[in-house]
Amino acid sequence: MKIALIDSGLGLLAAAAALRRLRPDAGLVLSSDPVGMPWGPRTPDDVVQRALTVARAAAAHRPDALIVACNTASVHALPALRASLEPGLPVIGTVPAIKPAAAGGGPVAIWATPATTGSPYQRDLIRTFAASVDVTEVPCPGLADAVEHADEAGIDRAVEAAAIRTPREVRTVVLGCTHYELVAERIRAALRHPGLPEVTLHGSAGAVAAQALRRLGDVAAPATAAAAAAVAEPGELTVLLSGRRGSLRDAALTYAEGRLLAAVTRVH
Repeated sequence: MKIALIDSGLGLLAAAAALRRLRPDAGLVLSSDPVGMPWGPRTPDDVVQRALTVARAAAAHRPDALIVACNTASVHALPALRASLEPGLPVIGTVPAIKPAAAGGGPVAIWATPATTGSPYQRDLIRTFAASVDVTEVPCPGLADAVEHADEAGIDRAVEAAAIRTPREVRTVVLGCTHYELVAERIRAALRHPGLPEVTLHGSAGAVAAQALRRLGDVAAPATAAAAAAVAEPGELTVLLSGRRGSLRDAALTYAEGRLLAAVTRVH
């Protein structure tokens, strides 16, 4: 089995690491766009073209499925990617985990990029899945960029600013950008208040990894599948940077997800 993931940058690490935990034997193709990132401020048409370029570069390595591990690309480019690559290559998009977060009854906060916060796309998800709960949309300027460059001080500043904008009573937070999952524990710590329960964070990485495996017919229980895969030879890792062969960048290795991919893999 081989699965490709695309994103503008390091946001794909969370879903890739989730796949690696579930199926250490699966080959992974990580196709990002450091030349063109960030995608968030770009026009929708530009996002579509850049996503198609990195997806086609990944498709050349003949994966069995492709994960769009980026909220921005899923919003703007998913129809074009599916039109270009399916049915030969199943394409799985990323959706903010608003539905499971709202199931707990709220209140809920959604941390997202400034471009996504208040967007028709996010507001539609809120109306569809969280109409009955109190939802606060929290813009996080600079957080994705700081995560991308492993800028520790920048991450701290952006997380602190977003935590201040999050109502104290909120104990459920949706991470509406895949980059944010790489600093989930720092976000949880910033939202900790004496006398209140720990915050529950809802990311998309685990769900999108599981969905990709289901699309490929891997329906075994996660523990059973992982145990079986663990005894197999580790899967290959192919890294594409704006279409060119590369390797995991130093910034990726500052995160647990990047270190996991480097440790449980065969570089191809």
